[in-house]
Amino acid sequence: MEGDPALIRKIIHVDMDAFYASVEQRDNPDLRGKPVAVGGSSKRGVVAAASYEARAFGVRSAMPSVTAQRQCPDLIFVKPRFEAYKAVSRQIRDIFARYTDLIQPLSLDEAYLDLTYDKQSIGSAVKIAKAIRAAIREETGLTASAGVSYNKFIAKLASDQNKPDGMCVILPEQGPEFVASLPVRRFHGVGPRTAEKLAKLGVNTGADLALKDEAWLLQHFGSWGGYLFWAARGIDHRPVNANAVRKSIGAESTYFDDKRSAAELHDALEEIINVVWGRIERSQAQGRTLVLKARYSDFRTITRSRTVAQALTDRAAMAQLGHALLEQILPVELGVRLLGLTLSGLVDHKEIRHGATPQGQFTFD
Repeated sequence: MEGDPALIRKIIHVDMDAFYASVEQRDNPDLRGKPVAVGGSSKRGVVAAASYEARAFGVRSAMPSVTAQRQCPDLIFVKPRFEAYKAVSRQIRDIFARYTDLIQPLSLDEAYLDLTYDKQSIGSAVKIAKAIRAAIREETGLTASAGVSYNKFIAKLASDQNKPDGMCVILPEQGPEFVASLPVRRFHGVGPRTAEKLAKLGVNTGADLALKDEAWLLQHFGSWGGYLFWAARGIDHRPVNANAVRKSIGAESTYFDDKRSAAELHDALEEIINVVWGRIERSQAQGRTLVLKARYSDFRTITRSRTVAQALTDRAAMAQLGHALLEQILPVELGVRLLGLTLSGLVDHKEIRHGATPQGQFTFD
């Protein structure tokens, strides 16, 4: 991990609560208190975001719309308004910039802030987090949750601890104990398949993970094992990078029943395109290279890619290119058990100032 391990930073992770759905409920009073899903309601539609009322029925982002409707018959679908979400996101980032120039946005609705040297010399990250959340509520009518801690890994975990509209503070001396108490599935980057593999190896919690030495983790997880080793100990020296740009954005799906026909593969790809485009919109990034990934029933994996002269700036252009790449592997001799699509060669157009100078004494509270 990068950064100076001797420096104790003060990091805040701010995460808006059900952002897209909350904006829709704010702007349309008829939607308040009701289960709302942002996304398409068609057969190929995918949920981009769900209100907390919808989440109570198990509706989640990236879920097929037909599944969401089945789980919540009263679910109200609303078409996404990305320009509205971007406008609110700019308001929120202006609020962040009052306190620090070290801002690392992860998407339209979440960001890391380094308050080690705060611009207003407030000296308390907890007070700043409270002030930011209050300003967001007053100026946008929305709520945000925040995690306050000494590194990015724990701050992100903490922001999810008391959602919605909550805050969690984890002091340096509390970090290892906090991580030990959590299921490994909560660790950022640990998806269902990694969690399943860890469970088969007898690792279900941070405490279980901390009992494993680095060599054992490297043996079972390769270079990812190093991340797991340090994460289990509450250690993360990565700095908040105000100039961070994602290298790629993608999504993939693994199928219980292999897909064989051209029609069902194109339908499956359309669902993946919906997910990828939603992530592209949230990150405000553009890219020129599209990569299609397919894994056959014998686990052989192939890719097809194409780089275009101009960045892909709309869903239709990306979809057309994605389906053209799929055509290159058709017909398939074996069933396809996994399909994925990734946009790379990203260009991020966000302009974020950085480099605050030290001011005042920094404390947690």
